[in-house]
Amino acid sequence: MAQILDGKALSNKIIENIREKTLLLDKKPGLGVILVGENPASKVYVKNKEKQALNAGFNSAVYKLPENTSKDDLLKLIDELNNDEGTNGILLQLPLPKHLNPYDFLDKINPKKDVDGFHPVNAGKLMLNEKPYAVPCTPKGIITLLDEYNIKLEGANAVIIGRSNIVGKPLSMLLLNRNATVTVVHSKTKNLSEITKNADILISATGRADMVTGNMVKKGAVVIDVGIIRDENGKLRGDVDFDSVKEIAGFITPVPGGVGPMTIAALIQNTYELSLKE
Repeated sequence: MAQILDGKALSNKIIENIREKTLLLDKKPGLGVILVGENPASKVYVKNKEKQALNAGFNSAVYKLPENTSKDDLLKLIDELNNDEGTNGILLQLPLPKHLNPYDFLDKINPKKDVDGFHPVNAGKLMLNEKPYAVPCTPKGIITLLDEYNIKLEGANAVIIGRSNIVGKPLSMLLLNRNATVTVVHSKTKNLSEITKNADILISATGRADMVTGNMVKKGAVVIDVGIIRDENGKLRGDVDFDSVKEIAGFITPVPGGVGPMTIAALIQNTYELSLKE
């Protein structure tokens, strides 16, 4: 039976630690979150982020824009936050409405305030193994969770399912920079299960419910489930078929309570660290 990697408990510990540090600052860190439209999942995520930012002692502001917001109006708000001394971190909640291309906006955020680490400057620094102003939150949260449980990365065979700019690609860089051997697989990969069965660390970030089953996992492997899907009964599920995989894996993250809370903890860490760099 796999040991549970408890992201919720670690996230609470991290945020409490940052709250104690924040009390010692002359000025509270400021987080500005931009939410465009009425995407239900995004509204839940933003509410959770705001709650934890306040728990950490930050000043948190959510800028809610209507679904039909124009490109010019969104760029104007980003420019205002770039120039606002009280805002240390800017987060543009994705996805945006279909008429707005995220890449028209992400590189307009000041890279020193880019709390999500998506600006090309930060992505480039991560690629070059230099220190970005901020590392993308989900990959950073995953690495923090692995470190908390003393899971060795150096020399490990890590397989990532999914090649997104938000998780798969930056996570592959973080693991490579820690001397893991990294394979990234995706929808066009052949013989997927043959590759995943060789993984010491298997990370799935596809958003496809229960796609990773026990027969795809090496005995004793570390399995990280980034997926979060609400089924027809309203229950949250992940990419990993938890019941079958937990009998094979050595460590496993639950859904919910695994990677999700660690993503928010990393956001809080990033905001705090950006506030110290002014």
